Amino acid sequence: MNTITIDTPAGPLSVAGSDGAVVAAGFTADSAELAALVPPELRDGADADLDLVAESVRAYFDGDLTAIDRVPVRQRTGGEFRARAWDVLRTVPAGSPISYAEYAGRAGRPAAVRAAAQACARNAVVLFVPCHRVVRTGGALGGYRWGIHVKRWLLTHEGRVTETRS
Repeated sequence: MNTITIDTPAGPLSVAGSDGAVVAAGFTADSAELAALVPPELRDGADADLDLVAESVRAYFDGDLTAIDRVPVRQRTGGEFRARAWDVLRTVPAGSPISYAEYAGRAGRPAAVRAAAQACARNAVVLFVPCHRVVRTGGALGGYRWGIHVKRWLLTHEGRVTETRS
């Protein structure tokens, strides 16, 4: 496993990679905080190409909102629903946030709104699995492990870029 910290307009983004995939990412410069997100079974793989990851992150912040979509990710699923929910997050387009209820429905369990929220809360590879694109019904931001100010910044960035391209 290897790590990199990338300076971004939203704050430092640290990324851990193993066996060709991102296994953890968070808006922190604290390597111990990042390492705590990586389960033991994902720590011992060969190093990942974090130069490609850094290039994708920089492109995202420069306005290519799809640049992060091509970065492979891997995380401990904790069950079939959570794995499906994380896959669904990667299909939510930048600039088009959805509600937790809509997210639960897209993940195949419309009544499982709390489970959908838990999938967001347990997402260890933020930005690449864009849980920041899920908001409360009515548009309130809800929670975000790395701070509401980061979630707000990301949503504003994506909205601004999307609006400019329309």
